[in-house]
Amino acid sequence: MKKAAVGFRVHSGWAALVALAVNRGTPLVLARARVHLVETFIYKFRQPYHTAGRLPPDQAAAFVARMKSEARRLAAGAIRKFEAELRTQGFALARCAVLLSSGRPLPALPRILASHALIHTADGELFREALLHAAGRRGLATVAIREREVLAAASKALRIKPNELARRIAALGRPIGPPWSQDEKLASALAWLALAPGRH
Repeated sequence: MKKAAVGFRVHSGWAALVALAVNRGTPLVLARARVHLVETFIYKFRQPYHTAGRLPPDQAAAFVARMKSEARRLAAGAIRKFEAELRTQGFALARCAVLLSSGRPLPALPRILASHALIHTADGELFREALLHAAGRRGLATVAIREREVLAAASKALRIKPNELARRIAALGRPIGPPWSQDEKLASALAWLALAPGRH
């Protein structure tokens, strides 16, 4: 089977997904989806650290742990689903790639909850970690790169000039129609990078 990769761009409680394969240097979009990483898609659960900040300390830790477990379970289910879907198209899902934020490593929970900026960062990191954890459990090679670096890294790895790369990524969405927003474009660039020769 030919190899495929999925790229994710994470938001609060969900992620944009694009699955891609490459044939003779040309990328092919195999799937596009919006993956929910919380069971109940409301603010309370989509922003777990914001919610935890309004709870007593013991309840805050338990709530974050619960949401982390739920996000991991939903991420694993989504990856399994797309593994099966791609297999029916004749592709083996080999790599899972996630765009990272530009933030630094997070401190312990009490310090996170004391800083509104860190709360925002932690919300996103919880869902990114869930996807990477699920991919690792499925035995997939993982690629994680900061969002601000992905286009330059893809341009270098694929040996395509940045302007040409942007044009080709934009064109990928035309056959399948909207949405083909920044979410899908960056997820595609990341999946394409994950499949570049020499990536492991």
